[in-house]
Amino acid sequence: MPQRILYNRFKIAGHLIFWLCSITLFTLVFYFYEEQIDLNLIEKVFVTNIVFAIGVYINLYFLIPKFLKRKSYIFYIFWLIVLLTLTSLLIQFTFIYPLHNLFETSGQFTSFNSNLHSAFFFATLVYIVITSLLKFIKEWLAMQDLNLKLATSERQKLEAELKSLKGQLNPHFLFNSLNNIYSLALIKSDKVPELILKLSDLMRHIIYETKENYISLEKEIEFADNFIALQKIRIADESKIKYSIDGDIPSGKIAPLLFEPFIDNAFKHGLPGTDKSDFISIKFDFTEISYLYFILENNFEDLGFTNNKNSGIGIENVKQRLKFLYAQNEYELTIKKETQIFSVSLKLKIK
Repeated sequence: MPQRILYNRFKIAGHLIFWLCSITLFTLVFYFYEEQIDLNLIEKVFVTNIVFAIGVYINLYFLIPKFLKRKSYIFYIFWLIVLLTLTSLLIQFTFIYPLHNLFETSGQFTSFNSNLHSAFFFATLVYIVITSLLKFIKEWLAMQDLNLKLATSERQKLEAELKSLKGQLNPHFLFNSLNNIYSLALIKSDKVPELILKLSDLMRHIIYETKENYISLEKEIEFADNFIALQKIRIADESKIKYSIDGDIPSGKIAPLLFEPFIDNAFKHGLPGTDKSDFISIKFDFTEISYLYFILENNFEDLGFTNNKNSGIGIENVKQRLKFLYAQNEYELTIKKETQIFSVSLKLKIK
């Protein structure tokens, strides 16, 4: 059965149960006063509930959408009072206080029962308040369910993008690193064992340690160290690269692979090797309690930078994961591209 049809059936059943309970309640109330169940009592019960229903549904399907949801509060209150007055009068004049009793045989108007009018006025108000609250609760629950579905969909999308990011990193970075290490092995460099160990640690981090939403900050910084060290292999002039860590790395957790897309972009576009002004500057600052600062700057070539789709995917993934995993006041990300300088500034709360 389609979900929409099932929902409509539950909705109708809910309304029927509500009015059956109301009919039962008023039957007991009228019986308490009249001490007998006859046709007149049944008529009063049904007419009272029919008029209540008219007031309830006019409020739910006309007054609330037209005035309350549009924040026209004065008009809503005005028409609500009019509605309550008319429904209470309708109940009295139909059965509870019939029209033929309004006039004596002489044709003079009898005194109006204001207490009875007030009772049905507020009784109708109670029904409208209860049904309005039920409507708002239903809409709130529906909104929460929608938000949960959107959040789940967003999380699945981010997880898929993160897996894609790892998939792009694994073969690309692994082959380049192995080629660079192989070149060093040919000249019997003493750096080869250390670099192989760094590559092993880096791949283990990507494959096994980044499955959770948050991971150890120390491990993520260690990953950045290894990633930068392996990138440096292909750079002849290391003076172009400035990498520093200010302060002690605190214990805590952050989202994984937040820095890799920016660092990877910096090495792809910051050192093309054709200009003495080429540079990369990377800095982690832990001097502020509970926060880290990641600051990166590099030069770039307009054509090469803008045409790299994988770079864009990685950076967009970082933005979306920050938005999904952190509150708005827990991070500040600023990305600038001006005068052939690409800069990133990330202030992030440590979990």
